[in-house]
This record gives sequence, C-alpha cells and structure tokens, in this order.
Amino acid sequence: MAMATHGHIAKRRRVCPAAVAVPAAPIDSLADELLFLVLDRVAAADPRALKSFALASRACHAAESRHRRVLRPYRADLLSAALARYPTAARLDLTLCPRVPAAALAALSSAPVPSLRAVDLSRSRGFGAPGLAALLAACPGLADLDLSNGVDLGDAAAAELARARGLQRFCLSRCKPMTDMGLGCIAVGCPDLRDLTLNWCLGITDLGVQLLALKCKKLRTLNLSYTMISKDCLPAIMKLPNLEVLALVGCVGIDDDALSGLENECSKSLRVLDLSTCRNVTHTGVSSVVKAVPNLLELNLSYCCNVTPSMGKCFQMLPKLQTLKLEGCKFMADGLKYIGISCVSLRELSLSKCSGVTDTDLSFVVSRLKNLLKLDITCNRNITDVSLATITSSCPSLVSLRMESCSHFSSEGLRLIGKRCCHLEELDITDSDLDDEGLKALSGCRKLSSLKIGICMRISDEGLIHIGKSCPELRDIDLYRSGGISDEGVTQIAQGCPMLESINLSYCTEITDVSLVSLSKCAKLNTLEIRGCPSVSSAGLSEIAIGCRLLAKLDVKKCFAINDVGMLFLSQFSHSLRQINLSYCSVTDIGLLSLSSICGLQNMTIVHLAGITPNGLMAALMVSGGLTRVKLHAAFRSMMPPHMLKVVEARGCAFQWIDKPFKVEQERCDIWQQQSRDVLVR
Repeated sequence: MAMATHGHIAKRRRVCPAAVAVPAAPIDSLADELLFLVLDRVAAADPRALKSFALASRACHAAESRHRRVLRPYRADLLSAALARYPTAARLDLTLCPRVPAAALAALSSAPVPSLRAVDLSRSRGFGAPGLAALLAACPGLADLDLSNGVDLGDAAAAELARARGLQRFCLSRCKPMTDMGLGCIAVGCPDLRDLTLNWCLGITDLGVQLLALKCKKLRTLNLSYTMISKDCLPAIMKLPNLEVLALVGCVGIDDDALSGLENECSKSLRVLDLSTCRNVTHTGVSSVVKAVPNLLELNLSYCCNVTPSMGKCFQMLPKLQTLKLEGCKFMADGLKYIGISCVSLRELSLSKCSGVTDTDLSFVVSRLKNLLKLDITCNRNITDVSLATITSSCPSLVSLRMESCSHFSSEGLRLIGKRCCHLEELDITDSDLDDEGLKALSGCRKLSSLKIGICMRISDEGLIHIGKSCPELRDIDLYRSGGISDEGVTQIAQGCPMLESINLSYCTEITDVSLVSLSKCAKLNTLEIRGCPSVSSAGLSEIAIGCRLLAKLDVKKCFAINDVGMLFLSQFSHSLRQINLSYCSVTDIGLLSLSSICGLQNMTIVHLAGITPNGLMAALMVSGGLTRVKLHAAFRSMMPPHMLKVVEARGCAFQWIDKPFKVEQERCDIWQQQSRDVLVR
C-alpha cells in the first residue's frame, strides 16, 4: 500500500508540470517600442547595466541586440563578433582601440554591415590603405568617417576613401602626409561631402582646395586651419553655394591682401567664420571680410589683430552678428566702445585676456547689449566693481559668465551676480574675493550647472551649504585650492546635487574619506580630482569605485594613503576608467597590475611611485593593451628592455619621460595664488 501510494504520488509529480502551462515572463510580451524605452532609461543611468538586462531572458537579449546603436569595443579582434551580435548598430566607435590592424577590418568583409553609418578611428593606428579599403567594402552605407590623427595616412589612403561616394562627413585632422593629389581623389569620388576637416594637413595647398570647391558643391562646413593655403583659393571657397562654417585658424598665408580680394565676392550662405591666430590680418582685412559676408552670425578674431575704432565701426555691416570672440586682442582707444554701438544683436562676447579694456568702455558696451547671454572677461585685471554693477544690471538674462582672475572685483561686487543674474547656468569666478555671503547670493541661481570657484580663500562650508541646498542641477563644480572647504560642505553638495558629474577638490586639504563616501552616492560622477588631499585613503576610494560606475577620470596625485587596496576596487568596479594620475601614491606593482585589467584605460601618470619596480611596471604595460599615453619618470627608461618598450609603442602607446626631483611638501595656497597671478596675462 505504501509502495502504491508512493508510485501514485510520483506519477502525479510527473504529470503536474505538463498539465500546468508556465506563463511567459511579462517583459517578454512587451512591444519593441516599450522595451527600447526601458533600455534608454537603463543606458542613461548606467550603460553597463545593459548587459545585465540582456541576460534576463531570450527576449531581453534579442531586444538589447536590436536596440544598440553605438558600439565601443575594447579590442580590435572582437570587432567582427561585436557587429554580428549587434547587426543594427549605426555607429562604430574605435577610440578605445589604440591599434586597429588591417586584418581586423578585413574580417568585416565576410559579414557586411549595411546599417553602419559612422566610424570613428580618430585614436587608432595600424590599418593604412588596405584596412580602409576593407572597411569601405564592408560598410556600403558609410556617411561619417573620422580619421583624425592619422599621421601615417597619405594619398594611397585617400585614393581608397574616394570610393565612398556616399560620404557626407569626413575628418582628416593631422593627416600630414596627404597632399593635393589625395585631396583631389576625395573631391572627385565624394561629391556629396557636407562637412570636411583638414586642419594641420600640411601637404594641402591652394590647388587641392580649388579642386575641392569645384567638385563638392554641397559643402556646408570646411576647416582649413593651420594649412598652407593662400589668397588663391579663397575666391573659389567663397563661391561655394551652401558653405555655412569656415575655419581658417592659424593660416599664415591669409593676410590683408588675401582678404581684400574678397570685396567683390559675396557669400550669402556663410554664417560662421574663424580667423583666430591669423597674425597677418589687421583691421583692414577684417573690413574686407565684413563686406564679403554680410550674413555672418559668428566671427572669431581671437589673437588676430588690434581692435581699432574703424574696425569696430565696420561691424555695422553685420546686423545679424550674434557671437564675437576677441580673446587676446589689444583694444585701441574707443575700439571697444564702437563694438557696443555696432553690434547691438550680440548674444555672446568674449574679451578673455584682452588688454586695453577699461571700466568705462566695458560698461558702455554691456549697457547696449540687452540680449547678451554669454560674456567672457577672464584675466581682465583693470576692471572693477563699476563694470560688474553694469553687467549685472544691464544683462539679467546672462546664462554664462566667465571672469576668472579678475582680481579687482570685491566680495560686495560679486554678490550682485547672484542677486541680479538668476538665469545663470555657467559661472567661473576662479581666483576671486568671493566669500560665504557671495555664495549665499549665488544660491539664487538655481539653474547653475557649472560653478568654478577655485582659489577662493574666503569661502567655507557655510557658504557651500547654500549651493548644495539650492542648485539641484549642478553638474560641474571646481573647488581647487579652496582651503576652507571640508567634509561638511562636500557632503551637502553630494546630497543636494544628484546630477553631479565632475568635482575638483585638489589641495582641499581638510577633506577626508567622509567626502568620498558622500560623493559615492552621485551615480553620474565621471570626473574626480582629489590631488594633494593627504587625509583621503583607499577606504574612501573603494566607496567611489563601488558607487560611481561611470568614473572615467581620476586624479589622486599626492594622496599618500591611497594604496593597492584602492586599485583592486577600481579594477573590479571602475570599468569605465580612462585616465588616472597615481604620482606620489603608495601603490606598488600589485596595484598597477590590477589596474591593467581595465580594458578601456588609456592614460596613466605614474611618476614617483616608490613601490613600483621595473619588472612590475613592464608587466603592467605589456598586459594593458588599450594604453595610448603613459607618463613616467625618466629613471625607468634605462631599466626596462628596449625591445619590450618598442612592443608597447607599436600597439599605439606614447611615452612621456619626466625628469624632475621628488617633492612631497605642499605649497601653501596663498603662496601659490601669488605665483599664479605673476604668470597670468595682465
């Protein structure tokens, strides 16, 4: 009886699972549109969480595969597998791969990727013309290609690129071997180009640019900065019917004579012109440009020429001008005043590091610019509270105000900013007389997203607490060398600013691990600078590693209590880390080797690490396949095998050898402040 009962029970156990249908997971029944919305939210909070989502079920795995539009592989040999896993990807970002051999790109030819529209190879080398040929064959729909820093790419590569007839955006910055012949191939083969960047392509001359202007009539953006062009190609450029943005930064061949020939040309399409650092251009050439391009919205003449009254008057011919950048220019008598008379439509004005700017002229200008939204008066040391009072009363709609090292502003004057400019989103008053009352006034700027108040000796936690309580949209705060700040103020910022992405606490010597624990709750934090904070340790850094999974830049130089334990936590949790400075820390070979497991780590500074040996350093360098730049003490150069260094360099890593004595002591903030004032432009 007992056996029969047991057999009956066993039979029922076998039948029940078949009789009862297992319901599908609710998420599997959702439409792709809804799943994609979920994935968008997940990616915004933590991109790494997408992998966890994909493991939830087969439906989630398939949805995540169809949803992914951008791929950033750590290794070039995984490229083919990544594209097979994500067949609908539209953008391929290879900036984490310092070396992409032609074989890796050739592997794509076995499985073409028609959905791929953009490829970024701006930090990669090793592919050459054969690799580009394979890439273009595998991606017939390619429209956007970035080959910046392709110092080995010449005319042979350009000939292959000419086959990409659908190319619309192309960046060739610093492709120095390329000549007019290569550019001619691109011009003939890619007639649909809209955006072309050729800055620092030293082999490009007027001939190539003229052919480009003849064949690529759809060009809207053209960057010829630091090339060897002259006046001969400018008429052809100005005839481009759709050109909107033209950059000629640092072109020594562009002078008054070249620009005077434009007076008979009239480019009605050009909206943005950058002539900064064209030192052979004077106010005469600027007048010629103004006549030739009457519809300009943005003009950059930084470090270009003296600003005279006649030059200021000529801007009357640009009634639509909204942005004027005059950084580093010298103002002659009444030069600035005439800008106020002529440019009443300005939304953005940059006067950074200018000489000849006075309270009288600046006050007159801003009193007339009622629509001004952005103002930069960095390092103008002759202006006082008189100007600041006019700025804050005449321009209440300012969203950006940059006034670093304007040392004649008083604490009373600085309070006017918070009281009158409540729409500010960006404020830089580094190295100023700001005090806690000023910070209390600034807390009225509730839209602040960037606040730079480094080297402000009179602020303390009391003032910073007001910012934390009133500015929830703050994303970037710089407290560099603000010695009065301690854990209390940092904790208030961390609690009140959940969107925080970047914080600089370098040489805030009073902060401890308590600050790091509070900052670890800021999930979006990607940049942390705590250089010269001797009271922080690996205990606090471990909390950052666990809580801030998006951490990409970390500076812990002269944080002597940070050791291998902190590195172990970083290697386990901080997989987004791209840049780290470990100089003077207590890290040894063990910690350095653990960091080498972070695939995306590109930049390391490891000067004066007493616990590092040549063997340990070499082992870490050999394992870290993604490094592009390493800063080391010169003493190590003779201690490591040359052939192994060449192997690391061949993978795309550049070494910077530093030869300076070991220095532990901290400079007092007040001494450093005086030294900084001595070297800044007056």
